[in-house]
Amino acid sequence: MANTYTQIHVHAVFAVQNKVSVIHQSWKDELYKYISGIVKNNGHKLLIINGMPDHIHILFGMRPNQSLSDLMQDIKGSSSKWVNDKNLTKGRFSWQEGYGAFAYSKSQLPQIIRYIEKQEEHHKKKTFIEEYKEILRLFEIEYDERFVFKPIEE
Repeated sequence: MANTYTQIHVHAVFAVQNKVSVIHQSWKDELYKYISGIVKNNGHKLLIINGMPDHIHILFGMRPNQSLSDLMQDIKGSSSKWVNDKNLTKGRFSWQEGYGAFAYSKSQLPQIIRYIEKQEEHHKKKTFIEEYKEILRLFEIEYDERFVFKPIEE
């Protein structure tokens, strides 16, 4: 797209189906590399990826040649298939429906990169649901409790 100039930085967050902690330390780096490849192959620039056994954070520079929903569908669908093809979990692996996506300015990138880098430390103090709701409140996003990522119901 000639004469199209953009600077769009997106922080995407998504969870494992039923918030089950199945992303194992032994294969999480491979998963992150696979997801990084999807982002890059779609023409976007990955800045950082990290997460916990039940969810992932991705920060990337987004090109305007693809919709965010199409990119997220590719990331989640392809990575689920990859995990299942490699038989990395006992049962069928899938991501929960939906995701969070939040835009940041270039000046905010160092702060959000540090935040994503320190996920393990951060989650010693807060659950994923607490973290996610805090981000939604910070961005003044109205949400319905019924549709926020849910843990397994007992």
